[in-house]
Amino acid sequence: MGATRPRYVLFDVDGTLIDAVANQRRVWHTWARRYGLDPEEVHAVALRTRPTETFAQVAPDRDPDTCLTALHDLEDEDVRHGTYTAFDGACALLAALPPGSWALVTSNYEHRVRGRFRRTGLPDPALVVDAATVEEGKPSPMPYLHAAALLGADPHDCLVIEDAASGVRSGLAAGMTVWGVNTAEPVTGVHRHFATLREAMPYILDFVGRSAGGSSPEKPAHVGT
Repeated sequence: MGATRPRYVLFDVDGTLIDAVANQRRVWHTWARRYGLDPEEVHAVALRTRPTETFAQVAPDRDPDTCLTALHDLEDEDVRHGTYTAFDGACALLAALPPGSWALVTSNYEHRVRGRFRRTGLPDPALVVDAATVEEGKPSPMPYLHAAALLGADPHDCLVIEDAASGVRSGLAAGMTVWGVNTAEPVTGVHRHFATLREAMPYILDFVGRSAGGSSPEKPAHVGT
């Protein structure tokens, strides 16, 4: 009988574990108005890219370091005073996963993510791959591949939990199984779709509980469970 390998879960954060939509929108709108830009257009870009990539698209004539400092000030203020809520099932799910079997892969920054986790009562993550960790953000496969490398995991043994198209593309490009949560309709490319994180919880725990034998990720399915 062949040796078995552990399986891992790699979570996106905002929109997947934590509901931060209203806060993100408010921060980016405030930032955009300071630079005389259309708030809605800026926010639409920011949902898909890391901050530095957003600046390059919406404010190419501005100094990116100055832009980032202004955004960080707004976000740090928001972490202290904004309203964040963990999605139903998030705390129980993370607490139920075996230690060392999960990590966070986010386009945000680690200190901010840990602050939100503390405020929402979520378990402290052991590993966070953030915007400063890799040279290329989602939809590049680099963030998820880097997380797998740090965990000592084969990408085929990793399950990505995402809510956004760029994150789904990142996980797929990394050769991982990708499930979508917290969206009314499946994001293109996901192998499985769940309307809520709570609905996905038993299946995520089952994925980690099953041993890996080198099988390839599931085939994409654009339907629900």
